[in-house]
Amino acid sequence: RFIACPRLARTVQRCLQAGASPGPQPVLLEFAPGPGILTRTLLNAGVRVVALESNSAFLPNLQSLENSLDGQLKVIYGDFFRLDPLVTGTVKPPAVCSDNLFDTMGVAAVPWRADVPVKVFGILPQKKERNMLWRLLFALYECNSIYRYGRVELNIFMSEKEYKVLTAKPGEVRAYQALTVLWQVGCEIQLLHMEPWSSFVTNLKNGGLAVPKSRWLPNDHLCLVRLTPQQNLFTGGLQPTNSSTFIFMVKQCLAKPKSRLTDKLNSWSLDNGGKLLRELEIPKNAETRNLYPEDYRRLFETLQNSNMFSETWFHDEALDSIRNIN
Repeated sequence: RFIACPRLARTVQRCLQAGASPGPQPVLLEFAPGPGILTRTLLNAGVRVVALESNSAFLPNLQSLENSLDGQLKVIYGDFFRLDPLVTGTVKPPAVCSDNLFDTMGVAAVPWRADVPVKVFGILPQKKERNMLWRLLFALYECNSIYRYGRVELNIFMSEKEYKVLTAKPGEVRAYQALTVLWQVGCEIQLLHMEPWSSFVTNLKNGGLAVPKSRWLPNDHLCLVRLTPQQNLFTGGLQPTNSSTFIFMVKQCLAKPKSRLTDKLNSWSLDNGGKLLRELEIPKNAETRNLYPEDYRRLFETLQNSNMFSETWFHDEALDSIRNIN
């Protein structure tokens, strides 16, 4: 668990409040607040905070702070990284269901194109970082979990390495991945702040900070990144009901980024792949790593309209892929 210093807490508070529109602000869900350094800074700035904490050692101080205020802070025992677990029966704390969480927060679902109903802040644990980005991505595209309530805005510290992946451009050999395309199609990505690893302390017994090494991409900072779902994400042929197929298509294409898109279309038994690429103004020899995220969306919507993805084999493979990721 990373814990921010007071100076960094003030910086984060300013970043979270910068550019806010006039009027009532959405509640801020802070996960894993720990000793509450940032929590107190946010409260002092007038922010309404819900603290979701899974470590019972931190709960008494947070609850004491909650009791000293008049409803500005609500403390909930729960783990954001065990949100909506894929289990049957009763969910045992600190695992938590988003329905119960949002009911306790007093937040109702709003239409997708409405304003952001909730802002989320936290630090992604390094060991679960990639896994959490995929889980949140599936929830976003399928309008599940926290995204059943609308365009929930994420403000999360992630490694510089993963930030470089999320914002990569076509042709960047190691950084441009399926995760890149899917997050760029799904969200507006904004870098709010970069902070050296040395600004964070941990509760490791030896007091050391295990900075993950990266051979191919820079990883000298943690990056505070805002991920705001696109209002127009579901205005075209892409819908929550077929989004799993879109995710699978992108993963298939970028599994071998040097492969030609024409060859990939042929492998899907699409006879008029060349004609399709001409209509989309995509060069016939284009490699899959050279397509922009919006090209992938246009390709998917065109294929969707052609009913090619209604074929059982493709649908079944997509479902298998999703089960494996989950």
